[in-house]
Amino acid sequence: MSDTSSELSLPVSDGGVRIERVVTSGTFELDGGSWEADNNVWVVGTDDEVVVIDCAHDARAILRAVGHQRKVTHLLCTHGHNDHINAVAQVAAAVRAPACIHDGDRMLWDAVYEVAPDQTLEDGQVIQIGDVELHVIHTPGHSPGACCFYAPALGVVFSGDTLFNGGPGATGRSFSDFDTIVESITDRLLSLPDDTVVLTGHGDHTVIADEAPHRQEWLDAHAASDD
Repeated sequence: MSDTSSELSLPVSDGGVRIERVVTSGTFELDGGSWEADNNVWVVGTDDEVVVIDCAHDARAILRAVGHQRKVTHLLCTHGHNDHINAVAQVAAAVRAPACIHDGDRMLWDAVYEVAPDQTLEDGQVIQIGDVELHVIHTPGHSPGACCFYAPALGVVFSGDTLFNGGPGATGRSFSDFDTIVESITDRLLSLPDDTVVLTGHGDHTVIADEAPHRQEWLDAHAASDD
């Protein structure tokens, strides 16, 4: 089941770049397990062109949100877990846009697809959409190649599964590490302006200022779980 959500009140740039969310449903599979998952797919752009962040589960729903009149310039993957990339090939074929992922998650990509991604994301890379720049921030921890996309002009960061409303993404499965994700969040995300809106890969959004005070709580909870 998929739907387009409009309950978020998000800024629009002077040039008309806006953010749309599509919620798609499917399964996340790793280490022999399978879990139901609802994913946030983000469509960012104008009436003429867009990028799509995390083509999850339902290509038809994503293509409906894009529409027939808008050019897709990039299909950006925050990381390589199957629930974030399992519709990207179908969407790419339909819109003729490159699928882009950090090389650190190539092993996760290869578990889903036999062909290589079209482009590799690099830390510090800037992707232009209309009058808005999306800055690629490498944030390993949830996975080695996890990336966030920061749009200063809109005051938002697309965090994938690195930072959620309530703390860091999961680190209990293969290729993930708690200390690394906390370092990434501390150095790369909590350093963003306090009012930056965090648009996540699953669930509700949050704000940097709401998450930053809880860093020690995350550390304490993790330490207690190891006892």
